[in-house]
Amino acid sequence: MRGKKQAPERTLWIVKQYAVSPDQAGGTRQFDFAKELVKRGWKVVIWASSFSYLEHREMKLASRETWKIEEVEGVRFIWLRSFPYQRNDWRRVVNILHFAWVLYRYGRRLLYQNTIPAPSAIVAFSVPLLTPLAAYFLAKHYKAAFLLEIGDLWPQTLIDMGVLSERNPVTALLRTIEKFLCQRSQRIVVSLPNAQEYLKLLSIEPQKTVYIPNGVDLERFHGTSSKLPTEEFKDNQFTVLYVGAHGPANALDTLLKAAKLLQEWGDLSVYMVLVGDGQEKPRLQKLAQKWRLRNVEFRDSVPRNDVPKLLQEADAAVFTLRDLPLYRYGINLNKLFDYMAAGKPVIFAGHSANNPVEEARCGLTVPPEDPHALAETILKLQSMSLEEREAMGRRGRAYVEAHYDIKLLTGRLERTLEEALASE
Repeated sequence: MRGKKQAPERTLWIVKQYAVSPDQAGGTRQFDFAKELVKRGWKVVIWASSFSYLEHREMKLASRETWKIEEVEGVRFIWLRSFPYQRNDWRRVVNILHFAWVLYRYGRRLLYQNTIPAPSAIVAFSVPLLTPLAAYFLAKHYKAAFLLEIGDLWPQTLIDMGVLSERNPVTALLRTIEKFLCQRSQRIVVSLPNAQEYLKLLSIEPQKTVYIPNGVDLERFHGTSSKLPTEEFKDNQFTVLYVGAHGPANALDTLLKAAKLLQEWGDLSVYMVLVGDGQEKPRLQKLAQKWRLRNVEFRDSVPRNDVPKLLQEADAAVFTLRDLPLYRYGINLNKLFDYMAAGKPVIFAGHSANNPVEEARCGLTVPPEDPHALAETILKLQSMSLEEREAMGRRGRAYVEAHYDIKLLTGRLERTLEEALASE
């Protein structure tokens, strides 16, 4: 009997509304794990919305299509159309509700059309919470193992950022759904190093959780070098690059204020390039125009596959965070590991329970939301010799290879999946 059951036990559905393929901008955690699992003999299907939450536009479907299957390097994506929106108002709430509904609807329907294989396990990402709720009922329908993946902490992130209050009825509803899902999952995959402390508040036993951070597909960085560009290639400017979302949590005002200070000090040798999209980008662009910043450039987002090449243009990379209680549970940022994999010295303007920049000795850290300290630190890094900065880059690359290689982390995920299947 066990021999007959072996094939379906190796079929995984990954569910994340905001999952992307490598030809899109954004984090490819789900795809990177899926690609490695396919190499190990798994069949993997990723369910995602075809509407980009970063660019607020339809990315994958023609005008009359409601769903589509796309195969990328052995991984099947199922793109589902969801309600479009342009601002984070009630329309985004409708978008979330709509995706959860079409996920459940098509999750049952497509299988019976022999379009996709039935799951033996489903891993569902926790943001937004209605998506894993729909995935849980799909898992019950197929008698599949259900695993919850917690990346951002909802609703805690919304509370710490001031979007919701503790007394808001929506907060109570989200906490109820969160606890429901945690209690009913066979395993909980957490990507923040201190997330177990958060789950203790929900009375979730620690042995149920496994820590699997974001990783780096180092194959994307083959052909890149930790050797930094010389000043001649940059017209005597020291280029500091930011790549990622332009959202409220990213504190990019701090970066612009630092650029403003540098300009006021008469130092235009530093040039800041911000690459990406998000709800804050139009406001940030207007702010840069208001201050007449000549040392800042905004660029459109690039596909994930192009990030390594883009990073080679920079002398250093930067990321900034708001000063939020949320970060007591740690950070787990795709951009940081990309920076390190590309061999770039990193400036981190933030405070969190973990600090990979300090651990790897691959850059400099400054307090959050402190433009003056950030500006001075950029100048400090610029004043270092090329050899010192290259050494930082090499240490960052070595640290990623040792701790965040997607192949190593996939092994941890595969063991977790096998444990969940064995407990069924």
